[in-house]
Amino acid sequence: MHFTETGFEEIKVDLNRLDDIMESHGLVRAGQWDYERVTYDRKFEIREGIFYLRLQGLAVEGDVGKHDAVIQLMTPLLGKHYYPHGVEYGEGETFPKHLITSCEKLLNDVKKEAAEFAW
Repeated sequence: MHFTETGFEEIKVDLNRLDDIMESHGLVRAGQWDYERVTYDRKFEIREGIFYLRLQGLAVEGDVGKHDAVIQLMTPLLGKHYYPHGVEYGEGETFPKHLITSCEKLLNDVKKEAAEFAW
């Protein structure tokens, strides 16, 4: 599921600040990066299954590996995990309403905080 019309695509943030913001909201980057892009995930284990909220970004300036990048955020995604195949983000997936509501609130909080530090 894509969270369209969130405005994330208009936000550019310093990588170090973005890491702090995402971590404070339970979104983890861990090893999910290369020199040009980053991925932050938050895992939701609920009775309907395991789901992941994913926020990705591209480096528009600098280098992620050197921690001196400016990141252009992308459209947030919500996916369902299927063992052992992985996470599906397709439009054919069904997501619990309470999960969507929680994700929308979390995304609004992240966006508000990230916008304070936008380039």
